Amino acid sequence: MINKLVANIKKTNAPIVVGLDPMLNYVPEHIKTAAYEQFGETLEGAAEAIWQFNKEIIDNTYDLIPAVKPQVAMYEQFGIEGLKAFKKTVDYCKAKDLVVIGDIKRGDIGSTSEAYAVGHLGKVTVGSKQYAAFDEDFVTVNPYLGTDGVKPFVDVCKAENKGIFVLVKTSNKSSGEFQDRLIDGKPLYEYVGEMVNKWGEDAMGDEYSMVGAVVGATYPEMGKILRKVMPKAYILVPGYGAQGGKASDLKPYFNEDGLGAIVNSSRGIIAAYKMEKYQSFSEKEFGLASRQAVVDMIEDINGAVFG
Repeated sequence: MINKLVANIKKTNAPIVVGLDPMLNYVPEHIKTAAYEQFGETLEGAAEAIWQFNKEIIDNTYDLIPAVKPQVAMYEQFGIEGLKAFKKTVDYCKAKDLVVIGDIKRGDIGSTSEAYAVGHLGKVTVGSKQYAAFDEDFVTVNPYLGTDGVKPFVDVCKAENKGIFVLVKTSNKSSGEFQDRLIDGKPLYEYVGEMVNKWGEDAMGDEYSMVGAVVGATYPEMGKILRKVMPKAYILVPGYGAQGGKASDLKPYFNEDGLGAIVNSSRGIIAAYKMEKYQSFSEKEFGLASRQAVVDMIEDINGAVFG
C-alpha cells in the first residue's frame, strides 16, 4: 500500500491528505435538517449528517488528492451509528481510489494490539470465513508500549500489504512534556525515530517502508533531524494551517526525490466554507469551498517546497 500512496502522490502532484474529522458544528444546516427529518435528533440522525457531509467533500476533492485521513474519534462520539458512518466513509473513499489513513492512534500489547491491527488493517476469522472489518489502508499507532505494541501491526501490514504511521513528534503544544525529554543527552523522539527506522527495515515497499512516522509541522527543526534518522519512512505531517504550521517550514520533511512526506489539513479544508477567505461560496456550496481550499493548499505547499 505504501507503493500505492507514493503512486497516488506522483499522479496528483499533491503531497497532501484531507483529514475527514467532522464535527456537527461543521455540517451545514440544510444537511442536518434533512438528516433529522429522516432519523430524528438521534445518534443515527447525527451519523447520517456526518456521512452526507463527508460524501459531498469527497465528491468535490477526490480527483485532486492522493489520500484521506478520517479520525475515528469524531465518529465514535456518536456510538455504533457513528462507526457505521466511519465504515461507509472508508469504503466510499476506497471506491474513489483514494488511500485511506485511519487515524486511530491505537497501541497496546499482545493479543490486544493484534486485535486492533486485525480489526482495522487485517481480516478477522469467523468460522470458515474471513472478513475485513474496517479495512483502512494505513492506521496511526501509539508506540508508548514499545515493540510489543507495534510488532502486531507490522506483522499484519506485511501479510496484508498495508501500512502504519507511528507517533514520533506530534504537533500539539504539550508534546514536549514527554517527547522532548533527554535520555543520555538525546531527546526521546529521536529514539522513537530510530525504532521506526528499525521496525521498517524488513517491511519495505519499492521505495519506502510500510512503517511511517507522524511528525508535526509545528516543529520543523526536529523534522529536519528526524528526516535523516528515518530516510525510508514516509512522514505524515499534521499541524499545517489551523495549528500554525506553514508551508515554508515543510521542506525538511521531504527527501531529495521530492517524496517522503504527506501533509494533513482537516478543518482548513472540510470547514473552509466557514472561513473568510472562502466567503464567496454559499453554505450549500461547502463542497466547492473545500475543493478550492485543496487547490490552494497544493499550490502553497508545492510552491514553498519545490518552487
